[in-house]
Amino acid sequence: MQTDDLRIALFSGNYNYTRDGANQALNRLVGSLLDKGAKVRVYSPKVAEPDFPPTGDLVGVPNVRMPVKGRGEYRLPLRLGGAVKRDLEKFQPNIVHLSSPDPAGHAALRWAQQHDIPVLASVHTRFETYPRYYGLAFTEPLVVGILKRFYNRCDALVAPSQSMIDELLAMDMHDDIALWSRGVDRTIFSSQKRDLEWRRSMGLEDDDVAIVFLGRLVMEKGLDVFAETIVQLRKRQVPHKVLVIGDGPAHDWFKDALPGGIFAGFKTGEDLGQALASGDIFFNPSVTETFGNVTLEAMACGLPVVAAGATGASSLVNDGVTGRLVPLTGKKGDQSPDSEGLAEAIAPYCTDPALRMAHGRAGEERSFEYSWDAINQVVADTYIRLIEDRRALQAAEAQ
Repeated sequence: MQTDDLRIALFSGNYNYTRDGANQALNRLVGSLLDKGAKVRVYSPKVAEPDFPPTGDLVGVPNVRMPVKGRGEYRLPLRLGGAVKRDLEKFQPNIVHLSSPDPAGHAALRWAQQHDIPVLASVHTRFETYPRYYGLAFTEPLVVGILKRFYNRCDALVAPSQSMIDELLAMDMHDDIALWSRGVDRTIFSSQKRDLEWRRSMGLEDDDVAIVFLGRLVMEKGLDVFAETIVQLRKRQVPHKVLVIGDGPAHDWFKDALPGGIFAGFKTGEDLGQALASGDIFFNPSVTETFGNVTLEAMACGLPVVAAGATGASSLVNDGVTGRLVPLTGKKGDQSPDSEGLAEAIAPYCTDPALRMAHGRAGEERSFEYSWDAINQVVADTYIRLIEDRRALQAAEAQ
């Protein structure tokens, strides 16, 4: 079986209506599959004004606005519905790919099992950690149980980092998990994109050291820890400035928590590469990421990275070589990085230009290892393996 024999039904909770790392990876995957002759239908909520055009054919699924305070820009897929089921019947997929354990994903899993079609699930974020950021930490064990039941009913999983695979195995989410890493677009992200004029236009002097936050401004990205760490740096009188790239529902909270911070707003494409490369240190306190696209992009831009020692970053950052990883503290299930430890890790980069440049160069060199073509072929190969295994089982049962 070859890639051009694949007929993939891909279900996503957010394929293109709000830009994030997960859906950008899915769109790149679909583009790669289509280029190699595969047939793909994507099923996801649709909105009147999405953040970017979808790659491939997009079919809307019934949905409502996410019923969680601070996440109103996201949609919750509710079910398949008659129109989607008819579209699936007409398309006749030979593999179903689920990228979100939402109600529509559960329904798609049932549909695939009823039609004896193998299912691959991709893990993009630490869903079980989200409740703690919205005052619902007590529900975390329930979320873990739901995820475990969902993933174990799939034929296999793919996850974007070895650290995330290890975590999934430890949680008994599945025993067949392949590595689907992430790539970086080097035409956009490079140290050569650094622009002193852009820095000056943002209020950064040439000798200022800018600590960068990049991502959607939502609490689960560790905004509170970021702000607390900056407070610690200020108490220590470590010279620095803060550059925030991104936007989101927690924008006002973050701006109030970072007086004097420079907020560059939402950026994409060349503008994003320019802004990121024009910073000096990348700080990622998030513990919810399974890979951390922004971390890789910062490395490609030649920035040393200081990150929480959690899934994702721990597979990317070589501690003491390309940046620093700060261990998590607290009880298992409610761990977070310590702001004092993070400040201690960041401080030397603010005062030692040679260290900053050396670790930044090392990170940029490492980023060359991440090629999108090779990475996405892993998913295609996994599809083919699951289909061939299912056909072999069907043939054996028919004898």
